[in-house]
Amino acid sequence: MKKKNLKEILKKHCLWLGGQDGGERADLRNVNLQNVHLRHANLRRANLQGANLRDANLRHASLWDAKLMDANLKGADLRDANFRAADLQGANLEDAILIDAILTDANLRRANLRGADLRGASLWDAKLMDANLQDVNLRSADLRDADLTGCRLARAQYYFPQCPTEGAFIGWKQCRNGVIVKLLIPESAKRSSATSRICRASKAKVLEIYGDAPAVSLNDRTFLYEKGQTYAVDGFCEDRWAYSAAGIHFFITREEAENYEHNCEHISGF
Repeated sequence: MKKKNLKEILKKHCLWLGGQDGGERADLRNVNLQNVHLRHANLRRANLQGANLRDANLRHASLWDAKLMDANLKGADLRDANFRAADLQGANLEDAILIDAILTDANLRRANLRGADLRGASLWDAKLMDANLQDVNLRSADLRDADLTGCRLARAQYYFPQCPTEGAFIGWKQCRNGVIVKLLIPESAKRSSATSRICRASKAKVLEIYGDAPAVSLNDRTFLYEKGQTYAVDGFCEDRWAYSAAGIHFFITREEAENYEHNCEHISGF
């Protein structure tokens, strides 16, 4: 696409975003934009499905809620770009530079991120199911509540498990009315953690209960923890990225359990 034509499309797009006369949503589906320079460009809600943006410069660009399904962004410079709520299903982001990029709530199902640099990126609540994250750098990235179910993570630099991978240890759990439960996670228990400090276990024994009310589960009002009892979960999911799967959920420190703000919509188990 000629630079003049692209400039006119972006101008009309900005008018469209502002609800002004003469505005028109940017439709760049399947357009060849290889090596294009679009630093600080406003492409919010633009349609870039299937576009070729290989080696493009989109630093600080706004692609909030943009459609980028099956787009080619291989090797693109996407530092500090805003992809909040963008649809990147099946997109090719191999070797892309995404340092400090915002990908909060982005849809990256089946996306290819092999070798991408995501240091410091925000992937909070991002959907990364079945994505290719081999050789990716996720150091200092925010992956809170991201769904990495089925993704490939070979040689990726990412979150280490938050709980001990072997042996028995102590865990802390918040129940209703601020009641805190001290748990012993036995050596035989399966254990897991995803992208937050919340851990899961297949088995736990209640050592102590702190509070003036019964220890009722946050997720199941009918489930009561009792001191001295051991509880086990049937069908424990061993996929560590399935953060909302069934299990006994807990924290490693009492302070984290006490400060936890519960959202029962995302958690299974008790």
